[in-house]
Amino acid sequence: MPDDDPTSKPDGSSSLTDEKQGRQLEASTSSKSKDGTQEDQESLSSKLDLKPTPSIASFQTCSSHSDRISIIPSRPSRPPSRALSRTVSEVYHDIETRRDVEALSPDPEKSSTTPSDPNLVTWTLPYDPDNPKTWTMRKKWAAVVIVSFFTLISPVSSTMIAPCMTAIGRDLNIPSQFDQALTLSIFLLAYAVGPLFLGPLSELYGRVPILQLFNLLYLFFNLGCGLARTRAQMITFRFFAGLGGSVSLAIGGGVLGDLFTAEQRGRAMSIYSLMPLLGPAIGPIAGAFVTARTTWRWVFHATTMADAAIQVAGLFFLRETYAPVLLKRRRRRLVRETGNTELRTAYDTDDSARRKLATALVRPFRLLGTQVIVQTLALYLMFLYGQLYLQLSTFPKLWEQRYGESTEIAGLNYVSLGMGLWLGSQLCAPLQDRIYARMKRRAGVAVGRPEFRVPMMVPGAIMTPVGLLVYGWSAQYHVHWIVPNIGVLIMAAGTIVCFQCIQGYLVDTYTLYAASAVGAGTVMRSLAGFGFPLFGPYMFDRLDYGWGNTVLALVSVVVGWPAPILLWKYGERLRAKSPFAAGE
Repeated sequence: MPDDDPTSKPDGSSSLTDEKQGRQLEASTSSKSKDGTQEDQESLSSKLDLKPTPSIASFQTCSSHSDRISIIPSRPSRPPSRALSRTVSEVYHDIETRRDVEALSPDPEKSSTTPSDPNLVTWTLPYDPDNPKTWTMRKKWAAVVIVSFFTLISPVSSTMIAPCMTAIGRDLNIPSQFDQALTLSIFLLAYAVGPLFLGPLSELYGRVPILQLFNLLYLFFNLGCGLARTRAQMITFRFFAGLGGSVSLAIGGGVLGDLFTAEQRGRAMSIYSLMPLLGPAIGPIAGAFVTARTTWRWVFHATTMADAAIQVAGLFFLRETYAPVLLKRRRRRLVRETGNTELRTAYDTDDSARRKLATALVRPFRLLGTQVIVQTLALYLMFLYGQLYLQLSTFPKLWEQRYGESTEIAGLNYVSLGMGLWLGSQLCAPLQDRIYARMKRRAGVAVGRPEFRVPMMVPGAIMTPVGLLVYGWSAQYHVHWIVPNIGVLIMAAGTIVCFQCIQGYLVDTYTLYAASAVGAGTVMRSLAGFGFPLFGPYMFDRLDYGWGNTVLALVSVVVGWPAPILLWKYGERLRAKSPFAAGE
């Protein structure tokens, strides 16, 4: 082993060695591009000297402050060749090159710090135990499961009271149909408010503290709903429960962006994206049986106990994932241990805490107001989510009054909605990852593009209006109950496919600001989820189910079909002009 092996010198000279190796790598890449020759694998591996660099903490005994930080080898000025990308990927155990964009890139709004800064606190390559993108898959998936269950339980609460609204109206003196619909949908109005500040707060203080704090808010107020004695108490408690419950919807996508590279993200995103749509389908089924056997108050008690169990699991197994916050903690620790106050991260600014908070809180509005990508996808999300909650709110009337089913049997029709969501998500995830990998190989790029998520939107955008037409006209003519359920299944499958593609595109495009981008979309879709059930019953009373769902199908075509065309044709150009989008 050469004398300058970084593992053999505890005196900090590994920083200089890493820098030297980085220059050698740049030189070899430049030479390769000029003369067209290719180095064999052994020569390249020896130049890279690919041994895991010790973590920054291991350099604490160095004599000078500048030697206490491990410097990343400089990146080439242009993308490396495909052969080089494959070699580095193999030696680094499939830690994708995307990490340079998603874990190490500086804040495009703020920082001009370069990786050659000797006082820069950053990740150690190729493996850093504190870097969420290099965690073990078991640790990553533990976080995915916990966040996904948080994202499931809140939407379950939003619709679980649908079958028992008559009983709630009788006990709390809520006679009018509009007020009962308001009691149901006020939860979703809070969904529109929460992401406006929860996503930005997570980008300032970290994902986990915000997630756990606001989940406690949901716990307390959801329990309060079960104890409510008046209409005002119920509506107020429902709003604040929805505000706390919106936290997982606001920052869950950001957590997945922190954990996985774009190539690995499909399966995790399929599970996470399924939950906010599967929850509203599960809720009425459970609510119908709970109400029939006990009282409507146990609807709230049951969801509170389930969420408490998830909260306890989160306290043990969920760890912070946001790179800027983790690196800031590392810098503070190193300053305490070394006394070097010059240490900094690529995300540090001279802004005051108040200014940082103001910038973070304004960011979702800036994204929604200036980014055509966010505007287009948020509009489509509004329709998908709104029409889904419209169907959920009108299901009891259709099945109980037109088909003459009991409350419990009518609740079972929500199974078709859940099956459609589940089938769509399970088919979409592997196909999307396969298409993504194939298009990446065909394009000859080391890092995939968000546009590789677009092809799967096309079948989803077609299935949604087709399902609405089948459901609406079969329900109007009182066809056998299986036919409307088939229509709902097709509609639900198309909805979740489009939903997953949209979420994946936003996270891939706005990696560092994924929580703000997803939060902006969540605001708009939640407003639709709040508003559609309020006018839906009146629309179906006037147009009946056939023409009412035909109107929805036409809106789906007008809004949904241009979206994938726009993203495919102009997405790359729009991202290149955006100060928020991740680089390639």
